[in-house]
This record gives sequence, structure tokens and C-alpha cells, in this order.
Amino acid sequence: MSQNFENKKQLVQDIKDKISRAKSVVFVDYKGINVANDTELRNKIREAGCEYHVYKNRLVKLALADLNISCLDDQLQGTLAIAFSFNGETEAANVIDKMSQKAGISMKFGLIDNKFVDEAALKALANLPSKEVLIAQLLGMLQAPATGLCRVLNGPVQGLARCLNGIATK
Repeated sequence: MSQNFENKKQLVQDIKDKISRAKSVVFVDYKGINVANDTELRNKIREAGCEYHVYKNRLVKLALADLNISCLDDQLQGTLAIAFSFNGETEAANVIDKMSQKAGISMKFGLIDNKFVDEAALKALANLPSKEVLIAQLLGMLQAPATGLCRVLNGPVQGLARCLNGIATK
């Protein structure tokens, strides 16, 4: 076998590995992006702890077929790049969504837990707050009833204290 064939087999294996490890995979139409915007996009993706690569669609189809993901065959056409998010589901989609207006790129579709998601779902995912913010919001919601109960139970005691203070100052 030729060295080129072996390189392509290794590349397909790398794509499979990245897709299986990634929490989310975003397929990006990068047609029309200039070098400066592409460099900025790659830097922001790297800062977010994600990876961004351009692969041949045929190699991506082979990797997806090996992973038993066949719903994307019709979608893999044209100039597509792939952003892999390993730390959380929202990072890659968030960066690409922010850069889409500036750079002229667009999210086409993606994979979350190896399930197909369309562009609308990716945009919704990109607009979600970070995991830490969501946890803080949840804790605030869980704490709110207890805080309200404490205020209600403390109300009569405060009223009595104000009444006694008013009588004492007369």
C-alpha cells in the first residue's frame, strides 16, 4: 500500500477519535472567510479549549460511517470545517456564533452525543450561558423558597421588635 493511503487511514482514525471524544461537533461553512478572520477564529477556538480543522468531506464520511453515524451523508457537501468541543457542549458553537457576523461564516449542522442537530439548535446552544452560570442560577432557584420562608417567619418577630422599640422610646 502507498504511504498516501496509510496517511489517509490514519487521518480517518484521528477524525473518528476526535468525534467520539468531543461533547459537541460543529460543522462550519467557511466559504468566503479571509485569512485575518480565519486566524482570529482559530485563536478564539483554541482559547476556548476546542479544535478547528478542515478535512476532506470524503474522509469525514468514512469516519462517520465507522462510528455508525449515517444521517450526515447528504449534509457533507461544499466547504466545511469542523470544530470539536471537548470540555463542554457550548464552547465551539458559542465562538463560531460570535464570529459568524464578523467573518462571514455560518454553522451548518452538528453532533451532540453523536446525534444530529440542525443550525437552529446550534444557535440555541450557542446562546446558553456557561455551565458555571447555569449551576449558579439553579442554586439560586433552589435557595429562593428557603429564603422566602425565613423572611415570612422572621416578619412577626421584626414587627414585635419594632413595636417594643416604639414603646420604649416614648
